[in-house]
Amino acid sequence: MCIIFFKFDPRPVSKNAYRLILAANRDEFYHRPSRAADFWGNNNEVLSGLDMEEGKEGGTWLGINTRGKLAALTNYLQPRLDRDARGRGELVAQFLTSDVDSLSYLKKVSAEGHLYNGFNLIAADLSTEKGDVICYYGNRGEREPVVLAPGTYGLSNALLETPWRKLCFGKRLFLEAVERGQALPKDALAAQLLDMLNNEEACRTRPSRTRAGSTCSPYLASTRLCVCAARTTAPEPTRSSLWMQMGT
Repeated sequence: MCIIFFKFDPRPVSKNAYRLILAANRDEFYHRPSRAADFWGNNNEVLSGLDMEEGKEGGTWLGINTRGKLAALTNYLQPRLDRDARGRGELVAQFLTSDVDSLSYLKKVSAEGHLYNGFNLIAADLSTEKGDVICYYGNRGEREPVVLAPGTYGLSNALLETPWRKLCFGKRLFLEAVERGQALPKDALAAQLLDMLNNEEACRTRPSRTRAGSTCSPYLASTRLCVCAARTTAPEPTRSSLWMQMGT
């Protein structure tokens, strides 16, 4: 099951605190080809993993660019998929390569939400000049996107903050990891978050197992961002983990 946790505080009290900390797992099958998180070929502005499945090449589930635009996607659990629906990964990729602000983009997406299978989409503009804005839209929920207030959120394969047991349990672990990591170097905080994402307590919606190792990209100097990605070694569903942090 894909899952995202993030803590959003655009005006942290401490000068060493992060404005955004995000940790996510993508649950997918190994036979679905993808590329690990990296800059997009000749495009050194966008950093993300990439879906390489035929017909859906170039889509992604989580990414950020050097202008401070961030997007993250989870699928919405539904009994039957429409095989003719558009690929949901394009929703993230299009935002990261556009000049449209997050709320305007999600309003456009909401008008076309019926063209896709169920999804949840987080879109953010992270700017020290204009202020941070994080928005949410799910095409199985309210018709209009919402601007999120500062706080801590969990998103899985239902609408934002739906209190599934796994989500509530993971959110508690996420907050504990963030609290412990406040005084730690970024690599130590990354380790705390990846440990949290690898937790195997029996409170899932369905069985799955994770064994992850991690790699880190260089800092994006202009925005103090760090991205770490991990992929499992399990033979069936694969889970890739990503965490992001944004400083003041």
